[in-house]
Amino acid sequence: MQSKPIQVLLIEDDPMVQEVNRQFVEQVDGFRIAGIAGTGVEGMAKIRELAPDLAILDIYMPQQDGIETLTQIRREQLPVDIMIISAANDQRTIGRMLQYGAVDYIMKPFKFERVKQALERYRQMKQGLTSSDTLSQQELDRMLSRHAGRAPEAVPVSAADAAVFAHRGEQATEQLPKGLQAGTMRQILQYMTRQPEPLSAEEVAEGVGIARVTARRYLDYLEKSGKVRIDLQYGVGRPVNKYMLSS
Repeated sequence: MQSKPIQVLLIEDDPMVQEVNRQFVEQVDGFRIAGIAGTGVEGMAKIRELAPDLAILDIYMPQQDGIETLTQIRREQLPVDIMIISAANDQRTIGRMLQYGAVDYIMKPFKFERVKQALERYRQMKQGLTSSDTLSQQELDRMLSRHAGRAPEAVPVSAADAAVFAHRGEQATEQLPKGLQAGTMRQILQYMTRQPEPLSAEEVAEGVGIARVTARRYLDYLEKSGKVRIDLQYGVGRPVNKYMLSS
């Protein structure tokens, strides 16, 4: 028996992009457009009315942007998954949307193959979560590894940076202490790889889009494991710990 199509709401203010998104989604098996909204305010109303499985959300919109919209969705605990398609490419916005639970982040301009890849990964995850009442650890690990595979494509980096990041990321996330997440660790390492100067915990937090206390926990772990080193910088007042990747 064929499973029920995944219901998708498009929240995008540009009519041309709306049409492109609609055509792309409808070309992927198992997905159906449930509705289209032109602003974040209208999107919130349609989420409540239509109860879609997935909302594809833009960042830059009138009345209420994508950041405010996703924040409101989480505050109201609405049961909808969020995928971002946006021209926003700054680290803080990307980090914040991922922190708020976006299942994928696609930058404009984009190609059909990237959207198809994201939707198919989402469908696999959705099917895995609804196929049975319980999951084994092995099944969950497979599902999470497929889902986490999107990360390198979410933020474009040069081939050289990607190679360095991949090597450091594999080493740093082998056995993380309880409370530390591999996805956040990868974001921190990627951000630090692209910065020429040592960074404070506050600067890392700002760049990745996480709390300063959270950034410090990850940086302390990376320092203890030898992946970053502390550069103590003196100025007016107390010296400041700055972090940089080890050579």
